Amino acid sequence: MSYSYLPTSASAYRPSRRELSLSGTLKTVHDALPQWATQGMSTAAGAASSRLNKYKNKDEVKALVTRTSKTLFTITNGLIVLWICTLWWGERSVFRDSIESCTWGAWEQWPTDARPHHVAFIADPQLVDPHTYPDRPWLLSTLTIKFTDQYMRRSFSSIQHSLDPDSVIFLGDLFDGGREWGTRYSQSPEEQWRKYDDDFWKKEFHRFSKIFFNPWESQETHSTNPRGRRFIASLPGNHDQGFGSGVQVPVRDRFQNFFGSGNRVDVIGNHTFVSVDTVSLSAMDQPDLQTGSTGGGVDGERPNQKIWQQPEDFLNEMKAHRGRAEMDELWFLGKPKEGRLFKHEVTDEVSKPTIHREDDPEIIGFPAILLSHVPLHRKAATPCGPLRERYPPSAEGLEEDEPNALKLSGGYQYQNVLTKTISNDIVSKIGPNLVHVYSGDDHDYCEIRHREFSGSPKEITVKSTSWAMGVRKPGFVLTSLWNPIDPATGKSLESGTTVQNHLCLLPDQLSIFVYYGLTLAFTLTVLIIRSLVLALRTTSTPPDNQPILPLTETPTREIRTRARAVSHTSSSSIPNTFIKPGGLARRASNGNSRYTPPQSHNDAYPSAGYGYGSETDTSKWKPSNWDRRRRGGDSLFGRVRFEFWDSVKKVAHVALVWYFFLIWVW
Repeated sequence: MSYSYLPTSASAYRPSRRELSLSGTLKTVHDALPQWATQGMSTAAGAASSRLNKYKNKDEVKALVTRTSKTLFTITNGLIVLWICTLWWGERSVFRDSIESCTWGAWEQWPTDARPHHVAFIADPQLVDPHTYPDRPWLLSTLTIKFTDQYMRRSFSSIQHSLDPDSVIFLGDLFDGGREWGTRYSQSPEEQWRKYDDDFWKKEFHRFSKIFFNPWESQETHSTNPRGRRFIASLPGNHDQGFGSGVQVPVRDRFQNFFGSGNRVDVIGNHTFVSVDTVSLSAMDQPDLQTGSTGGGVDGERPNQKIWQQPEDFLNEMKAHRGRAEMDELWFLGKPKEGRLFKHEVTDEVSKPTIHREDDPEIIGFPAILLSHVPLHRKAATPCGPLRERYPPSAEGLEEDEPNALKLSGGYQYQNVLTKTISNDIVSKIGPNLVHVYSGDDHDYCEIRHREFSGSPKEITVKSTSWAMGVRKPGFVLTSLWNPIDPATGKSLESGTTVQNHLCLLPDQLSIFVYYGLTLAFTLTVLIIRSLVLALRTTSTPPDNQPILPLTETPTREIRTRARAVSHTSSSSIPNTFIKPGGLARRASNGNSRYTPPQSHNDAYPSAGYGYGSETDTSKWKPSNWDRRRRGGDSLFGRVRFEFWDSVKKVAHVALVWYFFLIWVW
């Protein structure tokens, strides 16, 4: 086999006599032409050269665009874009769309000049803890805690950012196992929870603060309410301190020390909100757990009196509590009723006005709203309406619908509704003008009218805000309050309703996870098909126009070392040659056109210089053993596996980094 070589520099080329003669003739003709002709020739030559360069640049741009398109528009990059969009949808868009669909202006129906007070009711966050899923493995339980906390923090932050309510009111069950975590003076009645002490409860309190308090405090509000924004989380639930006779007073005291009294009166938006610790009050008609008796207790105490005495005293003094709160509101607004809050006295011959609070102030009569963790009693099978998720109505207009209703039942440390006696006691003592009741505990939505009470107040049982509480779509209730009053008397100037409600649904987190799973299955299927196609292509015969032998080959360090040794030691036997990085000797520019290559590769390249020695077959180019192993070897399965895992890693690296960024930031 013979080889031909092209010169590598201008000095290696010598023009022939004919070429020199032709060049001289052309120069003579050019000099003989007139100047205008030579200028025209130069201009035409320049234009032709410009057009040639223009077309050449177009071809280069076209080639660059083609190469870029082939690099960018690949199946792997397409899947990366798919995951970026999917994760953005699942971690951002669904939350934003859910909250923005509940904007106040979309459902409020007040006069154009109204300035309502906006309230968001949050029920049953029940922070997941060891008490929630006691049989789950540690890893699964930890992931559940992480994702439920993140879900509620993201939802609550979206509420503050997009809706900016004037007040946020929680309806109990802030924790799931709060009643089980021991105090200095008490411990759980169940053995398995006694290892969780007061320090653990305080850690759970800090969890609650990070999820709810921190977004509330960091939100820049646009509220114009003169009282400022309200955050009320003092209403206890049965998971916070137990239910009825199961309430431990030290556990209740701890909850109240951190969140405030569960029995309170607040005037919000010219409405009187009455919070009642109904889980403690329910101990009135339950037997004493210590004595097992419903008769008299020690020192003449009634059963469970230490538990129910506090909320009962609060209800017995409701007239004073309501009257004082409503009068304080008028005083804050600067228009107190004449002669009611101020008293003129003469002390030590000095006349001065002093603030005076009447012992039994009169109730002005703001519309009253009752807050209770446990719903009020109702007839069995009273339907909850069409917005109930788990059991929609069996039909329209039914007076009784058992599946759609709250079940009148109870069990260990819980009761679905209050007893009829407790419900009547609360409603009768709250006073006049009870217009609405808000409750929690059930985790699903329920809306009824209590026609057995005066004024037929409506009760809304608010959905849980956590996706781990048995509802696929958690939610919360927005309430708009507008009650213009006469500043002198405090009487309402509106004869119609002063309360409007709207149920807001949060994203279905389980459906989001299912969608992620489907996207993952689609991704793996596409990558398997792609890997199989690429592996089959490598086994096909190369096209006719493709060279079999390699055009270039990068030598290893050992090969380059031996090549330099060859060039020094064999300079006498191979004059004026050098080694090209491919194992071929290129002819030098010394005019020695009759140099004959060695008869044997071992003569010019001793000791297997480039792998062309006696130990290597040089008739065909082959990849190295390491390269074959890296690409899966010679088997079809190995090549498919290599291509599959290589593409999976490319997609997973980008998708996971993007996902952790989305869940870490906000």
